[in-house]
Amino acid sequence: MALKVELKPHERIVIGGAVLRNGDTRCRFVIEGNVPIMRERDIMTTAEANSPAKRIYFVLQLMYLDRDIGPHRDAFMNLTEEFMTAAPSAWPHLNIITRHVLEGDAYKAIKATRALIDYEQELLSHVLSPERLRQDCDNRNEPTGVGSRGSYEGRNQIEDRSGSMGHG
Repeated sequence: MALKVELKPHERIVIGGAVLRNGDTRCRFVIEGNVPIMRERDIMTTAEANSPAKRIYFVLQLMYLDRDIGPHRDAFMNLTEEFMTAAPSAWPHLNIITRHVLEGDAYKAIKATRALIDYEQELLSHVLSPERLRQDCDNRNEPTGVGSRGSYEGRNQIEDRSGSMGHG
């Protein structure tokens, strides 16, 4: 499936491990093939990975760009376990992210981690109200607007899987 991309002047994009930088004018092109692609605005640097949720995002980014979940699996498991221990109310977000990783879809996991980063910001800024916590508990830990797609696929299932966790 082809992907149409338009870059702003001097914008960068990663395509299959190569960093491309646009020139002085807007550029439009079509990418054909199945390679990892990340726009500059979606790429997180190590310096920007300065919170637990952002570190999860960063590891997922490495999984996606390397096209191999295996080498980063332990880091992902440790980070999600630490996050879950520190903030059990984040379980709905971590469940969705973990499910995508188990399915071998690091890109969807990255997208889902954006909601975890927002939730972490809520927690850190004390904006998360007791009503929201009760609502999440009443919804059996499913965030508003997200339907349940099965049971929690926690750490034990990650540990039981070998290789690239189904990534083909």
